[in-house]
Amino acid sequence: MGSGQVTDWQGKNVTVAGLGVSGIPAAKALHARGANVTVVNDGDDARAREQAAELEALGITVRLGDGATLPEGTELIVTAPGWKPDKPLFAAAERAGVPVWGDVELAWRLRGPDAAPWLAVTGTNGKTTTVQMLASILEAAGLRTAAVGNIGVSLLDAVLGDERYDVLAVELSSYQLHWAPSLRAHSAAVLNLAPDHLDWHGSMEAYARDKGRIYEGNRVACVYNVADKATEDLVREADVEEGCRAVGFTLGTPGPSQLGVVEGILVDRAFVENRQKNAQELAEVADVTPPAPHNIANALAAAALARAYGVPAKAVRDGLRAFTPDAHRIAHVADVDGVTYIDDSKATNTHAAEASLAAYESIVWIAGGLAKGAVFEELVSKAAKRLRAAVLIGADRGLIREALARHAPEVPVVDLDRTDTGAMLAAVQEAKRLAQPGDTVLLAPACASMDMFVNYNQRGDAFAEAVRELGAGA
Repeated sequence: MGSGQVTDWQGKNVTVAGLGVSGIPAAKALHARGANVTVVNDGDDARAREQAAELEALGITVRLGDGATLPEGTELIVTAPGWKPDKPLFAAAERAGVPVWGDVELAWRLRGPDAAPWLAVTGTNGKTTTVQMLASILEAAGLRTAAVGNIGVSLLDAVLGDERYDVLAVELSSYQLHWAPSLRAHSAAVLNLAPDHLDWHGSMEAYARDKGRIYEGNRVACVYNVADKATEDLVREADVEEGCRAVGFTLGTPGPSQLGVVEGILVDRAFVENRQKNAQELAEVADVTPPAPHNIANALAAAALARAYGVPAKAVRDGLRAFTPDAHRIAHVADVDGVTYIDDSKATNTHAAEASLAAYESIVWIAGGLAKGAVFEELVSKAAKRLRAAVLIGADRGLIREALARHAPEVPVVDLDRTDTGAMLAAVQEAKRLAQPGDTVLLAPACASMDMFVNYNQRGDAFAEAVRELGAGA
């Protein structure tokens, strides 16, 4: 099975690792093409049995509670992106010389001969927003597109469905890129690189290497973050097609082959005639919602990919104006007694929280949850001068408390020794007590939510509900 599109699946023995959002569509797609499909899954709960019954009714073999053993005769494994590379199944595959693909690789191989090109985005933070902005810009240019991949529509559905696209805006996680060796995007961006998912990748170097795969074989532009040298290093290391260019984005004045900001205007000095002397106005900072610095960076990255595809400047402006961010991403909840309440529950790691904290001048910070191995020293030292107070919740709040004691000892800290869901109301009440008119109470936990909530959405909803209670009682 080389690196191109695969057309003949008849009789091939394929093992799909993992039931779930990518495993089930992959199993069905391969079975429909005549492959002999076996699904293996670690779990054996009621949900898994229900999913297994659905697949078995189609004639697909399912083995529950045994994700470690390589089925006899396997010629290919298609894995869910979350399965760690060190699992015994993959060691067995390597010994047997069996290739391992992820759902992205499978979608890439199954796409048709006249398939839409991919504009791909990865990075530790901002991926979803940037891809949604990009799709909005492409739509404003009159192109048939969709935001796909690690969000919304699965890539397999986008590639195999009846809808015909001109171009796809594709969000890719480091997991997905790890298992996508032959992916070749039209153009791609790495937004930023910060330690995340190191428990999965094993090291920062391995994490960065997987992110960098997104640039391999790019045809037109490798978009990087001027403020994050690691992203530029990945461009330098990438093996791209002849004529592919490195295009930087910056919150400062852009040089040639860069997009940046000049006096409140987003400008392009990469995709213009005579870029040594000329610049193209794209949009105003005010056209971006919210106009926080990191979100301007997202907009510039989206604009760079759209311009690489040939989209006119007007479509960049119209697309950014039409874009509204998802819930729980620096979402304004309410103003109560002169204090602004902001929900950035999506800030599940330190890098995301850092961007959020940089957007406000005087902050009562609500933080804590599951740290996932993160350290908070740099985050706290950078934000110290903006912090009026901090309210800490969640299992690993002690790590943040220690960082605050070291780097912001004058900042008052309320340590709520609670991990029940009602803790959020108590946290908001404490924040209200500490805040003064003109302050921002910011939920930017810098941690995952699963110690207290189902997910970051539920955590953000709990915050918004608590703020509404405050308003009602005000």
